[in-house]
Amino acid sequence: MAKFFKSLFGQVLLALLLGIALGFVSPELAVKLKPLGDGFIKLIKMIIPVLVFCVVVHGIAGAGDLKRVGRVGVKALIYFEVVTTIALLLGLVLAFWFQPGVGMNVNPATLDASAMSAYASNADKLTSGGTVEFLMKLIPTTVVAAFANGDVLQVLLFAVLFGCALALLGERGAPVAGFIDTLSQVLFKIMGLIIKLAPLGVLGAIAFTVGKYGLGSLKQLGMLVLLFYGAVIFFVFVVLGLIMRMAGFSIFKLLRYLREELAVVFATTSSDSVLPQIMAKLRGMGIKDSTVGLVIPTGYSFNLDAFSIYITLAAVFIAQATNTPISMSDLLAILAISLVTSKGAHGVPGSAIVVLAATLHAIPAIPAIGLVLVLSIDWFMGIARALGNLIGNCVATVVVAAWEGDIDRTKAHAVLDGREQPRLE
Repeated sequence: MAKFFKSLFGQVLLALLLGIALGFVSPELAVKLKPLGDGFIKLIKMIIPVLVFCVVVHGIAGAGDLKRVGRVGVKALIYFEVVTTIALLLGLVLAFWFQPGVGMNVNPATLDASAMSAYASNADKLTSGGTVEFLMKLIPTTVVAAFANGDVLQVLLFAVLFGCALALLGERGAPVAGFIDTLSQVLFKIMGLIIKLAPLGVLGAIAFTVGKYGLGSLKQLGMLVLLFYGAVIFFVFVVLGLIMRMAGFSIFKLLRYLREELAVVFATTSSDSVLPQIMAKLRGMGIKDSTVGLVIPTGYSFNLDAFSIYITLAAVFIAQATNTPISMSDLLAILAISLVTSKGAHGVPGSAIVVLAATLHAIPAIPAIGLVLVLSIDWFMGIARALGNLIGNCVATVVVAAWEGDIDRTKAHAVLDGREQPRLE
């Protein structure tokens, strides 16, 4: 037992239990602990842009063969689109099968529009200009701006260009490549120090949530939340489990290997909080640096599986709750628009509501004001979204690596079976 609580997973689990107990016994004190969770996430986000840059550049420069790097990128994008489409379809099917919003009989005119004002401007920005504008936003105004704003996709674009240029320089670029490799090792050491604070971050995040919303709030979530959690569980263990089996690995063993990171994400509802550690663990199980460096950061914006389930499920739920009939063309529009709007979700404040608003904005048949109905339960939905998205990206990395031959299968099985300890650096 003592050994268990000396592990990071044991400490995080203990912090979860203490946070729940504190939120129940002393809600006022629990709410005041919110800065612990916020501070932990800010510490992690502080190093993410530079760390992503170093890992991607080192991976591409070390790979040497730029054609192979290009193949990895193309295969990753193909995988993202196929799996994301499956997730979107799953949300639609479940919404029509179980009909969670039927019977609510909400009149849109009675809903408080002021509750949506904070999200309206961001939703307009997300939909304005369409796909072309979205692609233009991938290009930073300056290199410094990409790092300063913490925009992972913009940093990734520059890192790919920098890595390719460095590879083309050959021996002349060796000193720069060596410096970046050393810098990445320093950043991973910093990450190792920060991750030791995870129990405090978890304690603050979960205590605040229980203290503010109360345990009784769980009873108010209703059919929509239960259905969404069920959908994410089904998607992870059936859809992703089948994909992992086809790649020659077990989803259960992967989840056990990532249990510490998943516990942190569960408490903080943020997959950003474990991005550096996830990259280190995937490298530690024998996946090449270049594949991890390309797939994980890209997946954080292009492969949001649980998020995709949420968008279509919530959109149909709102239509049902407001007694709004939707045609087949509306459903196809939801699918098509969601494939685009979901790509801009990462890094947008209140991203779930904003992207849902942006999706409904393009479908006049469904009253966008109906988003007020899901505002109160968004945090609870966020737990499953963050966990599902993270697991989806880890599976994507393993599958693309297996597809491309960029994984040491012997080492991966040894690590996942617990017979070998990964080297996390």
